[in-house]
Amino acid sequence: MFKWRYLLAAVAFVIMAPTSSLAADHAVAVVYHRFGEDSYPSTNTTLAQLDAHILHIKAGGFKVLPLRQIVEALRSGEPLPDKTIAITIDDAYDSVMKHGLPRLKEAGFTATLFVSTQPLDAKLPGYMTWDDIRRAIQMGFDIGAHTASHAHLPDQPLTDARREIAESNKRYQAELGFVPQVFAYPYGEASLTVRSAVMEAGYSAAFGQHSGVLHNTDDMFYLPRFALNETYGAIDRFRTLASAIPLMVTDITPPDMTLSPESNPPAFGFTVDSSIGSLSSLACYASGIGRLNLNHLGQRRIEARLPRRLSPGRHRVNCTLPGGGGRWRWFGRQFYVR
Repeated sequence: MFKWRYLLAAVAFVIMAPTSSLAADHAVAVVYHRFGEDSYPSTNTTLAQLDAHILHIKAGGFKVLPLRQIVEALRSGEPLPDKTIAITIDDAYDSVMKHGLPRLKEAGFTATLFVSTQPLDAKLPGYMTWDDIRRAIQMGFDIGAHTASHAHLPDQPLTDARREIAESNKRYQAELGFVPQVFAYPYGEASLTVRSAVMEAGYSAAFGQHSGVLHNTDDMFYLPRFALNETYGAIDRFRTLASAIPLMVTDITPPDMTLSPESNPPAFGFTVDSSIGSLSSLACYASGIGRLNLNHLGQRRIEARLPRRLSPGRHRVNCTLPGGGGRWRWFGRQFYVR
């Protein structure tokens, strides 16, 4: 009777344990840019929105981990806590130091700042300084690479893209004493050629700005992050994306994130992992177009034809599927047209 009592107690503990304690092979990464800068709504998050996000993370059983630690876990297969989240911030605007980092520090959260070096070297108004970056490191925040000038890398010759990376790495080494291990594509814009240059530079992972959930089957040099701003930073959306789980796919077409004239409009398609059940509720949406008509080829292959050519600039496709327990599976892709 004694043994049965303890066995039942152990079973009850497992059943009642909070979700955040369970092992997982995925994590959510979010990306901010500015805080409390109302003149830039497309890249700004209001302070009220940020405070609401922090409160939800603290109350919702989430585990905020350093981005590099998550990357290492994905690479090694080490399990992560369920509802793991990484906070990232691009471009090192001065409102990050003024408003963002103090709030995150007070909450006990870490974050990774992706820093372009030339604005700091030129001491441009509106940006952090190198002293600010060093102070952020002392506060417990990490630094990622983001090129020298924040260029549109797919528009550049490969030699120029490589020079952007090399010059920024020299400046990180000179000012900080190290070269960052992770990289973020400016504007989230990538191509297979640019991806190769980033890999050659020796980073451990690279991130875009397409929506989706980090998973250990992902391309480690084109990882997703949920972008947040005034329009897409409402607390209801944040709750949904923070709890998202991966929609694992392979054989993505077209393989290049930058479209050639011949591949525009893209013949978008992917194959869904066999571990995922019915795809009858799968939906995909293209920015500026809306819901796409999906063709189910067999049980796992999904294809969607965008109805028109995409104009120059960035375009996103998001695909979601109910994942049970009020959570959503999510896969996204960003296409760039020169």
